[in-house]
Amino acid sequence: MNIALIIIFIVLVLAILLGIQAKKGKDMDLEQWSVGGRGFGTIFVFLLMAGEIYTTFTFLGGSGWAYGKGGPTYYIISYSAVAYIMSYFLLPRIWKYAKKHDLISQSDFFVQKYNSPYLGVFVSLIGVVGMVPYFITQLKGLGLIVSQASYGSISPTLAIWIGAIAVTIYVMVSGIHGSAWTAVVKDILILVVVVFLGIYLPIHYYGGLGSMFEAIHAKDANFLALPATGQSPSWFISTVLLTAFGFYMWPHTFGSTYTAKNANTFRRNAIIMPLYSLVLLFVFFVGFAAILQVPGLTGSDTDLALLKISIATFDPWIIGIIGAAGVLTALVPGSLILMSSATLLSKNIFKVIKPTATEKQIEKIAKYMVPVVALVTVYYTINGGETIVALLLMGYSLVTQLFPALLFSLMKNNFVTKYGAFAGMATGVATVAYVTIANKSVGTLLPFLPQVIKDLNVGIVALIINLFFLVIVSILTRSVTVSKQSTVHLE
Repeated sequence: MNIALIIIFIVLVLAILLGIQAKKGKDMDLEQWSVGGRGFGTIFVFLLMAGEIYTTFTFLGGSGWAYGKGGPTYYIISYSAVAYIMSYFLLPRIWKYAKKHDLISQSDFFVQKYNSPYLGVFVSLIGVVGMVPYFITQLKGLGLIVSQASYGSISPTLAIWIGAIAVTIYVMVSGIHGSAWTAVVKDILILVVVVFLGIYLPIHYYGGLGSMFEAIHAKDANFLALPATGQSPSWFISTVLLTAFGFYMWPHTFGSTYTAKNANTFRRNAIIMPLYSLVLLFVFFVGFAAILQVPGLTGSDTDLALLKISIATFDPWIIGIIGAAGVLTALVPGSLILMSSATLLSKNIFKVIKPTATEKQIEKIAKYMVPVVALVTVYYTINGGETIVALLLMGYSLVTQLFPALLFSLMKNNFVTKYGAFAGMATGVATVAYVTIANKSVGTLLPFLPQVIKDLNVGIVALIINLFFLVIVSILTRSVTVSKQSTVHLE
């Protein structure tokens, strides 16, 4: 066993122990397990929510995109900053409403706002369908990191099983408390690793950042610019908007909102978080540094850019630290995804099917669902083919379809009915599913349109369709809804 593998396993064991220890002194009912008893301060909420940008998808994908895509990569840093600015206004209102009504899950919010448990079932299904592929990307990333960092001593499949078992144990035992404490270790370690790599590698190989970019420019003068077609400026802007709208629509991120002690936590975090996201630049610098040092990576292999250049540069003990940081980027978001999926399936689907179920039964089912979701995810991670890739591409666009109904629900006079909310979500989701599975784009669907429109992210088109049906159906059903409410009040 090499030193890199030893370091990775030491950090993994410490993460499990820290997660289990987090339960100490707490009565793990569903509220404590899912939302930490609504008692987290600024630091924990910050790490749970801001740390969401540092996942294996970012750790590997961010550097991989810098390596293979160039200029379009900067959308990653742009959308998070826009989302954090939105959070200053959006999250305090969500938190206050959740606190007032003792909400536990994202679906609870829609159920309460639109007075429809069945709308909650639909929201839960959208969330779970979006989150499972997201978890798959974390496990696949974990498998790559451990396999590469261990110099092939551990296979990706074995690494995936070990990671899934580890995260299942501490999620079942300590819930979001374990995720919060592990997030502390993860963000400290990832911050040190990413900043070090982003500074050291350009200096080591090129003499500095300026020289690195000059070398890249000399190889391809247009590499760092947005292309005229495809991932063009209109694609960039529409993708930034889409992903910013969807940033807090992931059920596990939305649910993290409920953990705060007070609404001011989000305002303080919104000031710091855009600055914190600048750390992503160092991830990009690693990918850029690898372009001329580990040439020839194509397709999905571009995600290995960070690991390949690190292995070519450093001793095994440093690779072990880099690998350990990468493992934690999978475990923390993975734990939140597992917990949110289990909560949605138990509280917002099972409870509706069996309304006589007690809170204690719901709590038990939620915890039992954790290994079930984990096993399903591991199966598709190891055996999944192109269907899973298609689902992954749909993920962000899917959860973003919840945004219009959420936004209107926060208004004083919300004209949107439960039928309108459902119609908007359903048509938006159907549009996303069709264009993704059929591998269509705005350009292929409507080739006669100007290029600036053809390059738009199809998720934005789905949002426009969503909004259209949401408004029309709400107007048509408004009188019916008002009539029913008046009848209830008279009775």
